[in-house]
Amino acid sequence: MKRILILLFLVTNSLWAQVQFEAKVSKNSLGINERLRIEFTMNADGDNFQPPNFEASGFRIVGGPSQSVSQSWINGRSSFNKSYIYILLPTQKGALTIKQASIEINGQIYKTSPVRINVTNAVELPKDPNEMPAIKADDNLYLVADISKTNPYLNEPITVVYKLYFSYNIGITNWKELNKPKYNDFWSQNIDIKELKAEDGMFKGERYRYVVLRKTVLYPTKSGKLEIEPLTLDIDCQVPTNRRNFWGQALMTEDSKRVSAGSKVINVKPLPEHGKPEDFTGAVGRFDFKVNPSKTTLKSGESLDLNISVVGTGNLKLFTLPKPVLPSALEMYDPVHDENVSTPLTGMTGRISDKYTIIPQYKGNYQIKPLRFTYFDLGTNSYKTITSQPITINVLDGPAVANTTSVNPNDVAKAKIEVAKSFAYNKQKTNLKPMEKEDFLGSGLFYSLVILPFLAIPLLIVGKRRKEASDNDLVGNKIKKSNALAKKYLSEAKKHLGNKEPFYIALEKALHNFLKAKLHIETSEMSKDKIREILQSRNAQNEMITAFIQLTENCELARYAMSSETAIQQDYEKAVEIISELEKQLK
Repeated sequence: MKRILILLFLVTNSLWAQVQFEAKVSKNSLGINERLRIEFTMNADGDNFQPPNFEASGFRIVGGPSQSVSQSWINGRSSFNKSYIYILLPTQKGALTIKQASIEINGQIYKTSPVRINVTNAVELPKDPNEMPAIKADDNLYLVADISKTNPYLNEPITVVYKLYFSYNIGITNWKELNKPKYNDFWSQNIDIKELKAEDGMFKGERYRYVVLRKTVLYPTKSGKLEIEPLTLDIDCQVPTNRRNFWGQALMTEDSKRVSAGSKVINVKPLPEHGKPEDFTGAVGRFDFKVNPSKTTLKSGESLDLNISVVGTGNLKLFTLPKPVLPSALEMYDPVHDENVSTPLTGMTGRISDKYTIIPQYKGNYQIKPLRFTYFDLGTNSYKTITSQPITINVLDGPAVANTTSVNPNDVAKAKIEVAKSFAYNKQKTNLKPMEKEDFLGSGLFYSLVILPFLAIPLLIVGKRRKEASDNDLVGNKIKKSNALAKKYLSEAKKHLGNKEPFYIALEKALHNFLKAKLHIETSEMSKDKIREILQSRNAQNEMITAFIQLTENCELARYAMSSETAIQQDYEKAVEIISELEKQLK
């Protein structure tokens, strides 16, 4: 009997000391307009409490977390209880499951069991007249989208400022974005707001407070009716009730409201066709245009930089700069594009530039034709054109060409440099003294040293002539270099598959250098008609020609339009396939 009592005592102590961690809810079934209280309790203190993801379970936190701790002694035994409490509001109807919470107690992880909750339609709640809000949040809370202009021109900047207006009778405790605004067919840039501040203002003829939540600059990229999808918020607020405290002040109660700015329609006007120049590339704003060479006098083999820049205010990131047209005797490489553009609320402002590296191959004077830059001036609603001055490049030395102003690299005779024909022979007599007694003069080593230079002379002559021929083969060297650049840029495009702009820049360079290598044409000669004409003369299939031209156009357009990762991957695979097929057809 004594042993049985001892055993029961030990079992009771073991059960008493067992860790308990559980989730308790105020109800297992509620309406979507009701609130749920959930309490995570434990009988031992722990660390690293991790609540479940309530949002993933279909609930939103409207209160908490709060903690409560209690400890007591009963009949010489201590008891401990600690709780984490949340107030939840369901966001959807149906059978929902609140997943496990976890905590670490004495180095061991404990988890609660999942809790199943049934959420029904909204229910009629019993109301205490004193607890009812004295005012409605619906009549005191508004989300507004202020749009600077609703009928802009194509590529004219507009601003959207989202303001949350609330009356002096209520207070905002929290807010959360449910739906972000969507700007389809707009180029957009959000303006950073460092600190949210409540300001005084007028709304519907009454005094309100408001907070600016978002500022966005938009540039419409197509004409017609464009819709801005709304910003939607869930807002927790405090509204006064009919109850009063000791001093007669109204007691507040918690309320929640969902507000939306509403969708907005922008009527975008196309740019006028009257007076639009053929070389217009879409620049809208007010700009200054400059073309500056780093130098105009240089030697053959040296390089110069040609800087083409636009400075001003307007859609600087949404148009292309004009490309220079050079005599074929001047080798021009793909430009380095640079942007120094900021976007305040008034729109883009700053500078963009293309820097071309140019290397002359022949002696003479060469003229770079004037460049034209056209933009649509929003101040005068008219097109304006700026034309640069012609630039003369003086090359002091190098191979001479009969007509230096229009040299066709396919017709240029390879320049030959005479090889030096005289060599210094080895001396027959030296001041060297043999280390051994054997006479060096007349020995095998002596005759080897005498004969070896004569045998090496023909090899040196042949090697030097081959090197000079290779160096003077300007067209061949260009082809090799272009072929290498095409492979390099195609590889670079592959590295940027997840980054739209650098991907399409690299892909465009790869396509251009492929043409230069296979068709022996310069960048300045690359027009759609010229490419089609030469490819057809080389018996390329019309399907491949059309696909190649379409891909080059995609590269220009995709840099400024929205493109998915799938479209980028497809364009890369298409480029590899087209280049591979044209390689076979152009052999």
